[in-house]
Amino acid sequence: MTLFDYLELLGGLSMLLYGMSILGDGLNVVSGGKMESLLKRLVSTKFKGVLLGAAVTAVIQSSSATTVMVVALVNSGVLKLMQAVSIIMGANIGTTMTAWILSLSGLNGESFLIQMLKPSSFSPILAMIGVIILFTAKNETKKGKASVFLGFAVLMFGMETMMRAMTPLQSSTEFFEVVSLFSNPILGLLLGIGITALIQSSSAFTGILQALSSTGAITFGTAIPVIMGQNIGTCVTALLSSIGAEVNAKRAAIIHLIFNVIGTGLFLCVFYLGNAFLHYTFLNDTVNAVNIAIIHTTFNIGTTVVLYPFAGQLVKLSQKLIVDKKAPVEMDAIEQDLRLLEPRLLDRPDFAVQQAYTVLCQMMKLTSQEFEETAQLMQGYTPERHEKIEWMERQVDRYEDALQDYSVRISKASLSDTDAHKLTVLMYSVNDIERVSDYGINLADQVLRSVESPQKFSRLAMRELKIYSDAVKEIVQNSYYALESLSYEKAIQIEPLEECIDDINQTLSRRHIARLQNGSCSAVNGPIIIEMFNSLERIADHCSNIGISVIQYTTQKYLAHEYQSHIDKTSDAFRATFEAYCDKYQLPAASDR
Repeated sequence: MTLFDYLELLGGLSMLLYGMSILGDGLNVVSGGKMESLLKRLVSTKFKGVLLGAAVTAVIQSSSATTVMVVALVNSGVLKLMQAVSIIMGANIGTTMTAWILSLSGLNGESFLIQMLKPSSFSPILAMIGVIILFTAKNETKKGKASVFLGFAVLMFGMETMMRAMTPLQSSTEFFEVVSLFSNPILGLLLGIGITALIQSSSAFTGILQALSSTGAITFGTAIPVIMGQNIGTCVTALLSSIGAEVNAKRAAIIHLIFNVIGTGLFLCVFYLGNAFLHYTFLNDTVNAVNIAIIHTTFNIGTTVVLYPFAGQLVKLSQKLIVDKKAPVEMDAIEQDLRLLEPRLLDRPDFAVQQAYTVLCQMMKLTSQEFEETAQLMQGYTPERHEKIEWMERQVDRYEDALQDYSVRISKASLSDTDAHKLTVLMYSVNDIERVSDYGINLADQVLRSVESPQKFSRLAMRELKIYSDAVKEIVQNSYYALESLSYEKAIQIEPLEECIDDINQTLSRRHIARLQNGSCSAVNGPIIIEMFNSLERIADHCSNIGISVIQYTTQKYLAHEYQSHIDKTSDAFRATFEAYCDKYQLPAASDR
């Protein structure tokens, strides 16, 4: 090979690696976190876990990425070790999809169908489609689709370039002599481990091996141990990601290694023991890209089938190898929720958004519970309930601090439009929820002031406050339900109730001023009740903001005027809902006592 052949080979390898990278990134954006979210919802059985691991890996084109994600999910407490085992097994199967895609470069035939299936025929078409989409795309999802087409085209161009650059090696006796050394199982195994660990991608090394097979120098005897080795080498990525993680996350990474080491050991022992007696004649036959894909797939499926019944034993073995020397630490519910904001998932920003949104809903749930306690406190003060409300407000602040930091870190990544809009809902809602919590503690403080005041609220004032607080309690609950389900139907109920609460606030404020003027309400209690009215009204305003964010997300209308035109407050539906709430929270007559 000349210098220019080596440069062409280097260029082809670079395109192969870059194509795999942008293909994976594009698929991540297009999937919008949907595939990853299945990992924590549908792993009720080992078999489902295997299927999901295979499906997710086939989509994101990287078993290493899937395993790193599993390590992160175990570290955050979302997945159990047993669930992780089945997903890891499936990931090993899913990663074989890349080998089959790359094997298209080895197709031979004169028919039109075969010619069109060759990368040299369809890659230019895919590249042109990708460029057109890229230049016309106005959102990240469409740009993600462009990356899929362009990544696939670059990937296949890289493969073709590598194969073309290696053509001179077909007549190089020195090259054949060097390659023949790796037919030694130990050397072949070490080569596969070393190179895969170095580039941290078994799929990429499979592509390199498939390109080398075009020279005619790679035999079955060479390919088999090298492919076995790359399955062990790919474990390095997960092992590195587990550094500094909780003990179970480290166990998940070591299970990945154990699984591949045991599978490789069993396969090589059985294969070469059989060779000692049967003397396989095909070991000296040359392989092509399809043969390599077959070997890769057969090994990974075979290993999964053999070790599938022993998933429990793999977990026990990992527990013996990785001993938890630390005493168990008691974690409160908030800390357990905040574990979901796993830094390792920031490499998968689409999935990180889903995790953060889960935590946001827990924050809103706690805030709703806090206001329920506050509403009860307004009807009967106890120091214990007041302290509980203060504690809950501090926990909401913990959620806010963690979510704001995590969401800012996510926002720096490339997201699909859907995930970007969900992150926007999250970032706006965090502030509104925290303000609802703050007004809740402010109400509790005002209740304490009223209790300490020598002049008590009248019976009518207490009835009015009960109706007012019940209406606000419902709008807080509705906001939680709308946020949790991202439901337009639930969110659309918030604005009519907010309008009703505004009317209640205005009516009660006028009545209070009248009482001050006629002397039926003391000047001491006046500022207290006005502050309580204002806090309740501001809580409803922040709930309205949350409802608007959900409506904007579900209708994909993100401008204020679009929202106003979408929610017509003069419509029959809006007025009917508004009037229903007004009937439900009808105030007693001002003359009632």
